[in-house]
Amino acid sequence: MSQTLLPIRRALISVSDKTGLLELAQALKAYGVEILSTGGSAKILREAMISVTEVSDYTGFPEILDGRVKTLVPQIHGGILGRRDLPEHLAQMKKNGIEPIDLVIVNLYPFEKTVASGAEAEICIENIDIGGPALIRAAAKNYSHVVVLTNSNQYNDLIKALENGGTTLEDRKNWAGIAYAHTAAYDSGIAAWFVQQASGQKTKQVFGENFVLVGKKVHDLRYGENQHQQAAFYRDGSHRLGVATATQIQGKALSYNNINDANAAFELVAEFDKPAVVIVKHANPCGVAIGKTLTEAWDKALECDPVSAFGGIVAVNRVLDVKTTEKILMLFLEVIIAPDIEEEARLLLTHKKNLRVLVTGGLPNPFDGGNVVRSVAGGFLVQTRDNGYIMREKLRVVTKRAPSSHEIEDLLFAFHVAKYVMSNAIVYAKNQATVGIGAGQMSRVDSAHIAAIKSGQAARAAGIDTPLTQGSVVASDAFFPFADGLETVIAAGSTAVIQPGGSIRDDEVIAAANAAGIAMVFTGMRHFRH
Repeated sequence: MSQTLLPIRRALISVSDKTGLLELAQALKAYGVEILSTGGSAKILREAMISVTEVSDYTGFPEILDGRVKTLVPQIHGGILGRRDLPEHLAQMKKNGIEPIDLVIVNLYPFEKTVASGAEAEICIENIDIGGPALIRAAAKNYSHVVVLTNSNQYNDLIKALENGGTTLEDRKNWAGIAYAHTAAYDSGIAAWFVQQASGQKTKQVFGENFVLVGKKVHDLRYGENQHQQAAFYRDGSHRLGVATATQIQGKALSYNNINDANAAFELVAEFDKPAVVIVKHANPCGVAIGKTLTEAWDKALECDPVSAFGGIVAVNRVLDVKTTEKILMLFLEVIIAPDIEEEARLLLTHKKNLRVLVTGGLPNPFDGGNVVRSVAGGFLVQTRDNGYIMREKLRVVTKRAPSSHEIEDLLFAFHVAKYVMSNAIVYAKNQATVGIGAGQMSRVDSAHIAAIKSGQAARAAGIDTPLTQGSVVASDAFFPFADGLETVIAAGSTAVIQPGGSIRDDEVIAAANAAGIAMVFTGMRHFRH
């Protein structure tokens, strides 16, 4: 590739984010670059005693329509798009009084921030940039002759290029690719907002004809799920509180699996209003509990499966206190994620220097919308987030015995947890804590068996003769297709069951429950998680 350096004689600057603007403009001034600019950018440059020509003075055409039209004129776009290697282009430019523009520095109206602020639709509309993307795309298209910058973090590289006598074709092509990604991300955010607006108006269109998935890179990862896979971490524009928006206050760099597991743990713990602790291993909860305090919730969650908890991820939904931290630090863990952490507790955590600690500043709203995307060969699947919620009054008792008030509380708790367990999911719970979790089995019966076996192991490890599942309730993420799955949980000592219902053999399953004298309720809603 040619390394011929392209000098810069004329630049157009129109930026919403003024970070680094003066330093760059001073460098351009030092190298004799003529600067064209608009509005606020021009004002800042003039106040810094940097010579600048307003675009409206340069073109002889004033800004109109409240600033909606200011750079969409031939003198600007002709100067950017004209090819310097084509005599006919140069002749047309000369005939129409169009001078070449060699550098375009543009960043866009803050549409994403405006939406995130909760602004009214009319204000959001006015923050859709039109001229900016047009300038960026024009300059990127003509990268053979024009430099385009869209982010202040590129300014130092440009200044170094000026010091060396100009930019290389490789530089310009690289910046052009970044520019197109920038406008694609910008437009995708706008498209997503319009779809959301339509969905909010209860139209039939939940997903548009085209779906654009875009994110801003947080950082590269050492590898993906396995060492031979490359990976990177991206943040989308939703501003949903969680792993992507968290601040890591200590510990080794997060791995691909750390991020995935921490997300699963934090999304689940946010489901509960009372103090709660979630322990996750390999994307599945292995201990979940609610308590009067976080310390109580931790003790109950750990009791479910202390073996699997080793090397796991812990999420809490309250400010992490010293007493709970002292208990947590008795176990080897990979990640702790919390809305906030007491200062003294932070100090304690530093004793485990490799422990990754994330602070999110708050909890995600489990009832918010949003999309879940999964890749398949040649495409991807998109669905809305599973924010289905079952209220006590919506439960349908289908057995002769109705569950007690205490059982109902545990049933609802267990069904919440089941939503975050890989299907087929069976969750045993007692006193607002899981006592056995069966996940990801091809057979629901196997999930029920495994959960009971692990519960027995946990009981024996704690020196308890009676299985933890004795007197528990059970949640199933989907219906029992046969009575054998139900019979398995009955044998484990469960007294009440919550399940969606809807099997052609519901009558058979209900009859088995009545024969055993247990209570069963239907939700009418399943929670598959694949």
